Amino acid sequence: MAKSSMTKKALQPLRDQVASSLGVNLSDGANLTTAQVGHVGGQMVKKMIDSYTGTSSTSFRG
Repeated sequence: MAKSSMTKKALQPLRDQVASSLGVNLSDGANLTTAQVGHVGGQMVKKMIDSYTGTSSTSFRG
């Protein structure tokens, strides 16, 4: 359980940054749509992959 708590704390700044850039207010909590939550999560994954590989996913858009 401690590892999960540490992971959540480590990812919170990224989540907040992504949500802010997408205009999603996370303080809405239960009023967020599935699409909003999925969009934030998807963008977080993209940023983590970009960070790991040293690339930018925006360069792959056509």
